[in-house]
Amino acid sequence: MARAFLFVLDSFGIGCAPDAARFGDAGADTYGHIRAACAGGGGDRQGLRRGPLLLPNMDALGLAHASALSHGLPLPQTGTLGFFGAATETSSGKDTPSGHWELASYPVHFDWGYFPDTVPSFPPALTEAMIAEAGLPGILGNRHGSGTGVLEVFGEEHIRTGKPICYTSVDSVLQIAAHEEHFGLERLYQLCSIVRRLVDPLNIGRVIARPFIGETAKTFLRTANRRDFATPPPQATLLDRLTDQTRRVIGIGKIGDIFAHRGVSETRKGAGNMAMFDKALGAIDDAGDGDLVFANFVDFDTNFGHRRDVPGYAAALEAFDARLPEALDRLLPGDMLILTADHGCDPTYKGTDHTRERVPILGIGPGLRAGSVGIRSTFADVGETIADHLGIAPDSAGTSFFSQIGAAADA
Repeated sequence: MARAFLFVLDSFGIGCAPDAARFGDAGADTYGHIRAACAGGGGDRQGLRRGPLLLPNMDALGLAHASALSHGLPLPQTGTLGFFGAATETSSGKDTPSGHWELASYPVHFDWGYFPDTVPSFPPALTEAMIAEAGLPGILGNRHGSGTGVLEVFGEEHIRTGKPICYTSVDSVLQIAAHEEHFGLERLYQLCSIVRRLVDPLNIGRVIARPFIGETAKTFLRTANRRDFATPPPQATLLDRLTDQTRRVIGIGKIGDIFAHRGVSETRKGAGNMAMFDKALGAIDDAGDGDLVFANFVDFDTNFGHRRDVPGYAAALEAFDARLPEALDRLLPGDMLILTADHGCDPTYKGTDHTRERVPILGIGPGLRAGSVGIRSTFADVGETIADHLGIAPDSAGTSFFSQIGAAADA
């Protein structure tokens, strides 16, 4: 039996991207700066977390080794239970679709469309079409902004007027926030479907529905009913190659949305990282020979990276790490589990946007060799290693490192 499990810790970068300066991200290092901040003893906003960052299970797989490798530092003298490496992104953007598509063997070498950091951000023809086709009384926002910030500024006016809150960021995205009850969840999804079509000529990567509840600026809360309306990858990905051969791809969290539900056999969602972990464990139990479980853990990025919450990010990492043994205990002969990320979002860095960074590769499986797989020149090496492990024909986008980890018994 050969099964693969790919867990993406959304935004958990390890710094040192060779082109970071081109993105304005020189020196960004999500993991390294969180670890350094925690070493200083700082607590979280509720005073519930203090002290050094403790990730014993990821450290056992080689997290500190992967970080040292990325930084060109001597590796720790301790051995690892798993294989480790660092992957360099080659896609033209540092956004979620680019990172995930490249992990799935399709680097994004074209340029996405973006909206300028002006007020208004959206071209008049687009806003006019949105209002006309969706029957809206108008829109609010029309600028760059953070998800929580726009609710504080425009949320009460949205309830009063029925105008949805439309905003963007440095990513190729148009986000629409609306109240689940006053505006309606299904109506929000319908609006996003209309806008998805309208922004296609502008090459915008995602339209994101951002539903919320609450009645005042102080009580507004985004819900777990977020939905991403993404443009599909222009070419086949690893997921397509698997499903074309009747392999099952179980997407956990927003994986289905990121790939426009192409190449994804089944989607399972939950509210928050721990619920996603439960779904991932269930998918491991259900996966059969040749299947892939592809999971995204978005809280790291959405709740802590973008909000520049260092202790909150640290606590989320420790909670995830504490549950890793539950996944490891489910691994059978022929299984391979890889932990990685799709980009960085350094919570100590300026601004609130993603940061261009290398990402860790941490993997393990019964009979697989431990040790370094080196610095990989593209995220696509992860996808090609999974393809190799599952017996799928290779793609030229990346190079498998499966021969380096192979079965230990073959050494």
